[in-house]
Amino acid sequence: MEQAIRNFPKQFQWEPVIENEGNLARTGMYLLCGMGGSHLQGDILQSVDPSVGLTLWQDYGLPSWSERKLKETLIIASSYSGNTEETISAFEEAIQKGYPVAAISTGGEVLSRAKHYGVPYIQIPDTRIQPRSALGFAFKALIKMVGREDLARQAAELAQRLQARMRELEEQGKTLAEKLKGYIPVVYASNRNHSVAYNWKIKFSETGKIPAFSNVFPELNHNEMNGFDVSDSTRELCGKFHFILLKDADDQPKIQKRMEIVERLYRERKLPVTSVQLQGSSVLEKVFSSLLLADWAAYDIALHYKREPEQVAMVEEFKKLIAEK
Repeated sequence: MEQAIRNFPKQFQWEPVIENEGNLARTGMYLLCGMGGSHLQGDILQSVDPSVGLTLWQDYGLPSWSERKLKETLIIASSYSGNTEETISAFEEAIQKGYPVAAISTGGEVLSRAKHYGVPYIQIPDTRIQPRSALGFAFKALIKMVGREDLARQAAELAQRLQARMRELEEQGKTLAEKLKGYIPVVYASNRNHSVAYNWKIKFSETGKIPAFSNVFPELNHNEMNGFDVSDSTRELCGKFHFILLKDADDQPKIQKRMEIVERLYRERKLPVTSVQLQGSSVLEKVFSSLLLADWAAYDIALHYKREPEQVAMVEEFKKLIAEK
């Protein structure tokens, strides 16, 4: 896992290639079908450019849209392993009904079927890392598939920029991990950075092997924060959480004010809070440098609790059980 984190910036040097590109139908509307680490690139793209016509689908089959809408949407089946059953079912339904379809995978059934049907696909390098660790590959593949050359140019610059900040981010991650020992992380961000907060949560759960949660402003001000209005009877319960506020200078001023007030209210109630400022010369650098920081924090947490940081044993156990007949 440590090597996967250190090598992450190199993923942005990779140049994806669309096979069967002549059959690619870019409609301006996209449905990314993927589970777990195989849809995280879609979350990130939504945060980087909220105007992109992208919808995520994390279930079997396809959403209950009208026939017309589905025919006008490029359905992208994304499965890192290529064997995710929910994604395969979406791919097959799209093929059977004649909808525009493409695929992103390292191999497996998804890639095999894409080749068989002659649909456009991008094969991600299989470097034997976990899907969550291959986010750079997956992001570059997605922006290539939807034709965002502007973002592809920005992403290519990340290899050098992230590598230059690696030691800084590693140290920040270790410092944060020290604060989080003995606590359950709750990651807060603006709605525009929802994917960043969610990715942080994923890293704490999959790499750190601890419970973790995330939420966004302003919605949490209308419900969740009430659960942390500490009283004598709930102090022990509330005291198990450590709040991480992901702050972005580009957030709407009212959102920034909400974060400041929540931080003050929580501190007044003796709840531990850490603010993390997103930093970078571009939106992509802000996002991916933040995620590298989270990688290091989650990695150190796993070591603290004497857990194996890379593998996801419970997921594999679940897959075996659900495959039983």
